[in-house]
Amino acid sequence: MSGHSKWARIKHKKALTDAKKSKVFSKIAAVITVASREGGGDPNANAKLRMTIEKAKEVNMPNENIERAIKRGTGELEGAKLEELTYEALGPHNSALLIKVITDNKNRTAAELKKILLEFDGKLGEKGTAAWLFEEKGVVRIKKGTLQENQTLDLIELGVEDFKDDGEQTLLISGVNNLEKIKDYLQKNHIELEGAEPEFIAKNYIEIAEKDRVEFEKLFEALDEQNEVEEIYSNIKF
Repeated sequence: MSGHSKWARIKHKKALTDAKKSKVFSKIAAVITVASREGGGDPNANAKLRMTIEKAKEVNMPNENIERAIKRGTGELEGAKLEELTYEALGPHNSALLIKVITDNKNRTAAELKKILLEFDGKLGEKGTAAWLFEEKGVVRIKKGTLQENQTLDLIELGVEDFKDDGEQTLLISGVNNLEKIKDYLQKNHIELEGAEPEFIAKNYIEIAEKDRVEFEKLFEALDEQNEVEEIYSNIKF
């Protein structure tokens, strides 16, 4: 485990309980609404919207839910004004966290995040506390062992900077601007994607003792349960 990203685990959410599924649908709908507001409601012309719709379909989110979220973003339907924010935080054992949220009340969300972090000996930080420890990259996740040598060389030419082993997955790391063409190449070569989106990658990781794994898993789970939290990134590895 080298950090945490909710959508990196999207394939495990297909067997969700109804209660969990409703929460996941709500979070995806918020991302779709913000993406539609920022880049328009046409997924062919809006990469962020297109990728989020793909995630929605992976967890069998109904088409009518997707369409409503798009219409809220484009102003065709009324809805709460949502903002996408990134909070910087310090976690247990001097770890750094970036917590992306979509909220209609940033004061309420900040208060709830503070409460959760305090339970785990963490705290929200001021701007600049943790962001400098991360860089935004395009990250494509595929099943480990699916690439041929010639495909690896092709992907390097397309902008892949690094190939990382993440357990059962291989992570293809690139600049954000290269994400779409790398994804297109893999799909044309019939390589199944298990995730493809911009993510914040730590520049350097801090090693955490295996005995402290449960503490971090509980922290991430508590943050993920908060309704407005979209993504969580950290600079830890076990």
